[in-house]
Amino acid sequence: MLLAIDAGNTNVVFALVQGRTIKARWRIATDPRRTADEYAVWLSQLLTLEGYDRSEVTGVIIATVVPRALHNLQTLARKYFGGEPLIAGEPPVEWGMALDVDEPRSVGADRAVTMIAAHALHSGDLIVIDFGTATTLDLVDYSGAYKGGIIAPGINLSLDALVTAAAKLPRIAIEAPASKSVIGRDTVSQMQIGIFWGYVAMIEGLVARMKAEVGRPVRVIATGGLAILFEQHTTMFDVVEPDLTIQGLAILWDRAHIAS
Repeated sequence: MLLAIDAGNTNVVFALVQGRTIKARWRIATDPRRTADEYAVWLSQLLTLEGYDRSEVTGVIIATVVPRALHNLQTLARKYFGGEPLIAGEPPVEWGMALDVDEPRSVGADRAVTMIAAHALHSGDLIVIDFGTATTLDLVDYSGAYKGGIIAPGINLSLDALVTAAAKLPRIAIEAPASKSVIGRDTVSQMQIGIFWGYVAMIEGLVARMKAEVGRPVRVIATGGLAILFEQHTTMFDVVEPDLTIQGLAILWDRAHIAS
């Protein structure tokens, strides 16, 4: 089985993949100081709990937007899984898609991998929305080329900024307000409305502007941990694909081995 690792700014996701089927997944807070040995102890316990053995992992592929975390993840693969990991975006794991933007090298590995999976799974022009530490909206055209996108603060960052800057505002959970009214009657409900519905309105507005600029039918694909939270409260998503990044890593693994 393949161990696919997606190291993001907030969490590192580990997933066991067989073919294109995700058999298990785990996440841990991103900490570049975490050693390969610490990862191994944690991961070995989780593998055992899920009924798997470390020896069943036959390959490792990594995508990261945290350069300082890469060395320890590579050491984990070499020391505990007995092989050299593939790194998304580095030879022999080329993207296999055109990055039709002014600064191709600045495109994050997570975004590229997610777009590769979206294009493999869906035809036509696509807007891929990834709800992570930042919320990104990326345009992939019908040929699979990346045409550009938008980076906005993630909803958790927005809430953190609000609570940090305003001393008397409490920390609240991110959830849909209980009332359908958008006129809050107390501080907490007003914050919930502003954060939740304000965020939905921002995404809907950005999607509408992107669609208008494309001028052709566009499908909207949502991914990331918070996509499911918003799915029930907006009609802007055509499809929700929670595991696009892991699926993209599995696709890149297959391509690298077919090419070799």
